[in-house]
Amino acid sequence: MRYSQYFIPTVKETPSDAEVISHQLMLRAGMIRKLAAGIYNYLPLGLRSIRKVEAIVREEMNKAGAIEMLMPAVQPAELWKESGRWDFYGKELLRFKDRKDAEFCMGPTHEEVVTDLIRKEVRSYRQLPINLYQIQGKFRDEIRPRFGLMRGREFIMKDAYSFDVNEAGADVSYAKMYKAYRRIFERCGLKFRAVEADTGSIGGTFSHEFMVLADSGEDAIVSCSACEYAANMEKAETRRSVAVEHADPRPLERVTTPGQKSVEEVAAFLSVSSSQVVKTLVLVADGEPVVALLRGDYDLNEIKLKNHLGCAELEMAGDDVVLKVTGAPTGYAGPVNLPAKVKVVADLSIEGMHNLVTGANAADTHLKNVNLERDFSVAGFVDIRNVVIGDACPRCESGKL
Repeated sequence: MRYSQYFIPTVKETPSDAEVISHQLMLRAGMIRKLAAGIYNYLPLGLRSIRKVEAIVREEMNKAGAIEMLMPAVQPAELWKESGRWDFYGKELLRFKDRKDAEFCMGPTHEEVVTDLIRKEVRSYRQLPINLYQIQGKFRDEIRPRFGLMRGREFIMKDAYSFDVNEAGADVSYAKMYKAYRRIFERCGLKFRAVEADTGSIGGTFSHEFMVLADSGEDAIVSCSACEYAANMEKAETRRSVAVEHADPRPLERVTTPGQKSVEEVAAFLSVSSSQVVKTLVLVADGEPVVALLRGDYDLNEIKLKNHLGCAELEMAGDDVVLKVTGAPTGYAGPVNLPAKVKVVADLSIEGMHNLVTGANAADTHLKNVNLERDFSVAGFVDIRNVVIGDACPRCESGKL
């Protein structure tokens, strides 16, 4: 077909809401057009490109022994309630009712549907292993759709589901998919790395994400300087500190810190290191308050905390909840004299530390020389922080992250 007869609505100016270069070029080249937040029309030129990628994916899936099928985008709520994910999945799951008041959702993924199919149709272990895949539109109600197609609400996904007789067979199927994904990314000419990732709401023993390396990426990956360990920021583990310096506990001291709320402000005001300050964060997990403790120079990893708690919803508490739990405004929370019913989760980073600075659970007030066991106690220590450059590798003895 002649160019003059084709539909390619190009534009010269870059739209103001296009943040990354891929989004800008696809809009200017007439490949996509925005319909709503995170929802796009794929114009003829864009669709041709998608079909080429799909052809590569199909070839590699078929080579790996997977069989293509197509499942419905609309799924009944009963299957999701049976798996326990109807409530667990949260607000990203678009739910609705039909004219008969039956509950449904737009499928963000298809584990429930394919599992229901296999349990009804597979009668013997002799029919296994089997691997079914599809290329289909999905919908997830992302709270902040951005970067064009990279983080959309409606998107096209290839999802494959393998069923095996035992765990050893599942490992074989996993390895086949791992190799197939590598070949897909290599054939597409992308610079990528496979990294360990969180298994998400579906659970499981381990998971990998294939991350394309780009300056405009939406995630960060962590890798070891000495071994092959690599993970995304959500999954990257920290190692428990072995050497703990001993220090004699000093007398607990209550100090006035007017207007000093952040770790940096408090540390500067009291002339101490941020690492000596305990960051006390109040969150709400499935409607119940939870307090997380970690060293002041580290950031909380909400995915790790959510997995530890086993909750469906986790969010930072509002000022009213903080006041109710601690008796103080936001910025002055601390672990000393918290209500006994409030669950406290402590990060590995504060294990063995002495003479800490914490909030006093009173406005414009902090405590100095706070010590574990003497002034407050925790049930144990778990990894709930983000890793930082220079952390020890959790897999080998010599590497740094």
